Amino acid sequence: MMVSPPNTYRAFRAAALAVSLLALGCATSAPPVQSMKDPNANFSEFATFAWQGQGAAGAQPVSILDNDIREAIANELQQKGYAEAKAGADADLVLHFETAAADTTRSNPVRVGVGMGSIGARGGASVGVSSPSSTNVREGTLILRAVDPARNSEVWNGRVSRQLGRGGPPDPALIESAVSDLLREFPARSYAPK
Repeated sequence: MMVSPPNTYRAFRAAALAVSLLALGCATSAPPVQSMKDPNANFSEFATFAWQGQGAAGAQPVSILDNDIREAIANELQQKGYAEAKAGADADLVLHFETAAADTTRSNPVRVGVGMGSIGARGGASVGVSSPSSTNVREGTLILRAVDPARNSEVWNGRVSRQLGRGGPPDPALIESAVSDLLREFPARSYAPK
């Protein structure tokens, strides 16, 4: 024979469920990826890509961080059917990226605590909610532009931001994850009929 839980226990379970749903709704997440595509661009005409300024006389050396970002972008584009142009060859797309980092404030609007206990034969439950809090975080942003050099026109651009760790360069896994999210909407190579 099953005994139904006391009303206090039911009320506690309902309050705990409501608080959990509220807390999940208030959790902060990464800012959404933003991208734009030129509606007049025919991506079936693009097969190769190169980096802006690649091989140019007097070009700045590529930093380790920039090299990690380039490698992550190249890997994603190769999975979409594009190939990196050989040094000195003309490319169908010229890629340019910029990075920036800034300190921002992230807020945690609600903190919730749930408790249950008993004294003697009676049970009790409580739910506590604290005031909002905020923390300072370092946020990095990556902006990527793809230009059709034949038309001298940007055909795609995108922006992604991620929270960076304390000090030092971003972790390679973070770079790969951010680039994967950034290029999710980049058109996969479609082959033009011959």
